[in-house]
Amino acid sequence: MNIRRMLFIVIPVLFILNNAVAYFIFESGRTVQQSYNVMLDRVLLYKQIAGQTQGNLHALNVYLMDRTENSRKTYIGQRDELNHLRESLSAQKTTNTTTDLRVRSYRNMIDTFIGQEAGVIEALNSQGSLTYAAFYEEAEQTAAFIQDEGHHLIDLELSYYQPFYRQILIQTEVMNHWGVAIFILNTLISVLFAYWISLGITRPIKQLALTAQQISDGNLQAPPPQISERNEFGMLSKAFGRMQDNLKELIMKEKESLEKDKLVKELELEVLQNQINPHFLFNSLNVISKLALLEGAEKTSDLTVSMSNLLRYNLRKLDRPVTLRDEVEHAKEYFTIQQARFRDRIQFVTDIDESGLGVFVPMLTLQPILENVFVHGIEGMEEGAEIKLVIACGPGEVRVAISDNGIGMSEEVRESLLHFESEPLLGQEKGQSTGLGTRNVFKRLELFYGRRNLVDIHSEPGRGTTVLIRMPAAGKEDGDVSPTDRR
Repeated sequence: MNIRRMLFIVIPVLFILNNAVAYFIFESGRTVQQSYNVMLDRVLLYKQIAGQTQGNLHALNVYLMDRTENSRKTYIGQRDELNHLRESLSAQKTTNTTTDLRVRSYRNMIDTFIGQEAGVIEALNSQGSLTYAAFYEEAEQTAAFIQDEGHHLIDLELSYYQPFYRQILIQTEVMNHWGVAIFILNTLISVLFAYWISLGITRPIKQLALTAQQISDGNLQAPPPQISERNEFGMLSKAFGRMQDNLKELIMKEKESLEKDKLVKELELEVLQNQINPHFLFNSLNVISKLALLEGAEKTSDLTVSMSNLLRYNLRKLDRPVTLRDEVEHAKEYFTIQQARFRDRIQFVTDIDESGLGVFVPMLTLQPILENVFVHGIEGMEEGAEIKLVIACGPGEVRVAISDNGIGMSEEVRESLLHFESEPLLGQEKGQSTGLGTRNVFKRLELFYGRRNLVDIHSEPGRGTTVLIRMPAAGKEDGDVSPTDRR
């Protein structure tokens, strides 16, 4: 049973039980109240009739004494009130036969008393003598009988209703006990149902939270919680298990993809390195260099040595860090080779703080940027080309700036380089580069230092370009330790 259906059943049942107990207690009290009101109304009516009879007799006596219009009106008002009480008594119903007979006799007494009073008034008006006194005396006796009979009727009513009230009180007491028992039972059932429902909600949530915590800690093999599928939490647990399986599958595919890319890159590097026999190449270049020196071609010899050093540096493993000093020396060798091509058209200016050359950097960081300067910045200049390399130390960092006075670049190209987008406008020309573009350099710097925003480019079309690299000084070498040993 799902949680929603469970709540729709439990809550109405508890509501009906509570209302049933309240209804039975209310009905019992209402029955007792109605019976009590009927008896009390009759008792009060008997008492009012007895009092009204005496008041009526007193008003008649006053009228007989002074015979004024005011006393006459007072007597008539008292008589009308007695008639009204007599009609109210006639409207009363009783289930007691004995009491009903005496009530009829009581009404007849009231009628007799009213008739006797009327006889007194008639005798007073017709004869004008004291003969009305006999009628008045009879009325007094009837009033006394009415008062005594009212007391007897009150006693009969109390005697008749006393067992009935006792039985009602007993039933009410029993009903109250049942009400308390049902209330306690209903409270216990409510608490048990609340505990059961809350346990059915909190336990699966805790299990799912524990499994999620284990997965967030890296334990992808954590078993999913075993929850019955009869409610929503079972469906959630099943979906959680499928999500966990999908996550493991995606991670395995990602690992396979990374391994594949790694193997492909290693194979590509092997192919590139195996294309040339390094020993044969270096020996041949050394022979050419010595031969050029013997023949007096010193520039050719120097160029050959620079080419040999350049190739030897490029054939190192790319995953090994080097010092910034090595990169600067390699950049100078590269510039020497390029200057043999451009001759006096270019000038290489350096401003280097030696204290910053001990920082470790990824291999081939400066050369690809210089290649980009030659190929896209100053290649078309006939004269006056200048490339400047500045290395300075700052608070906790080493700043490397490579600038030129070439053609510059647009803002669109600058943004594409900084955000590692494709660089169709700045791709290296085939056969003129190492194959590592500036985008690759910037990305390797961020991966190497584990930080972003290390590179900034300042350039405007026709006003040259400056590439600024900020390297953390924490990676500076200690003493004469080799950079390969620091890895």
